[in-house]
Amino acid sequence: MNVIGFKEAKCKNCYKCVRNCEVKAITVKDSQAYIMNDKCILCGHCLEVCPQNAKTFISDLDRVKSYLSQGIPTIVSLAPSYLGVLKYKTSGQVITGLKMLGFTAVRETAEGAAYVTREYNNLLEAGTMENIITTCCPSVNDLIEIYYPSLTKYMAPVISPMIAHGKIIRAEYGSNVKIVFLGPCISKKREAESDPRTVGIIDAVLNFKEFEEWLEEEHINLMELPDSLPENPNPLVNRLYPISSGVLSSVVASNAKTEQYRKFYVHGIKNCIDLFESMQRGEITGSFIEANICNGGCIKGPAIDRACISRFKVKLDMEEAIPKEPVTNASFYREPALDLSKHFFDRSPKDPIPSEQQILNILSKIGKTHPEDMLNCGACGYASCRDKAIAVYQGKAELNMCIPYMHERAQSMSNIVLDTTPNIIIIVDSEMKIMEFSRAAEKFFKTPRAKAKEMYLYEFIDHTDFQTVMDTHQDIVCKKVVYADRDFTSLQSIVYMKEQDCVLGIFQDISYEEEQNRQAYKVKVETIEMAQKVIDKQMMVAQEIAGLLGETTAETKVTLTKLRDTILNDGKPYDLQ
Repeated sequence: MNVIGFKEAKCKNCYKCVRNCEVKAITVKDSQAYIMNDKCILCGHCLEVCPQNAKTFISDLDRVKSYLSQGIPTIVSLAPSYLGVLKYKTSGQVITGLKMLGFTAVRETAEGAAYVTREYNNLLEAGTMENIITTCCPSVNDLIEIYYPSLTKYMAPVISPMIAHGKIIRAEYGSNVKIVFLGPCISKKREAESDPRTVGIIDAVLNFKEFEEWLEEEHINLMELPDSLPENPNPLVNRLYPISSGVLSSVVASNAKTEQYRKFYVHGIKNCIDLFESMQRGEITGSFIEANICNGGCIKGPAIDRACISRFKVKLDMEEAIPKEPVTNASFYREPALDLSKHFFDRSPKDPIPSEQQILNILSKIGKTHPEDMLNCGACGYASCRDKAIAVYQGKAELNMCIPYMHERAQSMSNIVLDTTPNIIIIVDSEMKIMEFSRAAEKFFKTPRAKAKEMYLYEFIDHTDFQTVMDTHQDIVCKKVVYADRDFTSLQSIVYMKEQDCVLGIFQDISYEEEQNRQAYKVKVETIEMAQKVIDKQMMVAQEIAGLLGETTAETKVTLTKLRDTILNDGKPYDLQ
């Protein structure tokens, strides 16, 4: 199941999550980052570092509200870190607030921690394990099972306090209740809902941020509430579990007969990785190790606003307020027959491994053919170019994630455009100083690019249009400008580039087209003049013909009239009668 989601619209070409993921459990496809669930240990670092807030925590809040609205008895298992991270006057106000939200009962997860402490003490007294790594932190458990499976033999075969508490509550209240864990951790969600070894014990997981938002939604102010007590016996020192060294404090307080093991704690993912690397090399023996992925322990979990919490202050305050007294009352352990065991195993991914030639082929595609090309800058998120090439082969990364390569490629493409375009391209800053000068501009103005970049636009041409665009941010598109002194006609587009606060001008040479148009116009005029002359001459001829036709027509009429009259008078002329 997914615990962390990504907003696709916001995630693009950043790779910050990849850079900050110590186990590289993030794949990039089409420039979009995705969590690889089988490799993710849910440390939450990607949630913290994402600059666009593109990553989100998949919430169970609606499910919990549904339980309550249906009247289903719902019990809260409250992580002991609430004592250090929530804002209240007295801790009992938190219990009251939860009950006001509708929960049937509130019990502290530290109750389950006491059972886990007892199991750790049994392991220490047995002394059969070469090393013992605590298994309270699900992210540590995932880190070992996925990336350091050879160390699973050192993992204490014990469930976490959350699961132990769920079993205690289930045994006491029955199978018809719902159990909700409330704490600072996101990896608890996978442990509760996806791990086949522990699924079904906890029904939902909420974090403190969701709890505080829910209180605000219901207009509940913890500071104004009366005190209530949790419905569990006092777990005493086991309330220290969420701070670094808290597990050790609980174990030492409960069992002084464990001198055969050296005891120390490690917190923070990098420190855990360093320790596990050392253990793989066989450098650590005879040790009981409290391990936690979060720096400072659970009080600095990923579901807490870390900027508002000082882990040093919380640690000091909790150690001062919580007595380091062990649970000695036998009646505390009301469910002695519970099975608290858990088996850990190798879950390492079986990714394909490329050959040396395949790695070299991938590197060559991004211009890395020599040792000096391997910058190993880490911008893509991988420690070396070689690691990135392996990730590309395994489908985790893309070739274009190499930022130096893409930068060089972009520069190369821009240079190609400037060198090959027949158009004059000039870019100027707000003072009209030339920033870029194309090859066509060099030829036309007979000025080398390097020299031109030391000059101002008005040293070459009238800069008025450029200045107008710079001042108004209104582009000028396809304006015909004639430079008579240079016998040059251009079609100009001048645009403002906001990001760079500069102006780009593209001059298309249309001098030839303009000359062709002038020649065509001249031919048209000459043709019209010739046609007019022909028309005029035709009119004159027509007029002459008409005149001649008029004279001959009159003569013909007289002759024909005389002929008619002669015939009518039997051949005698009419004028003799």
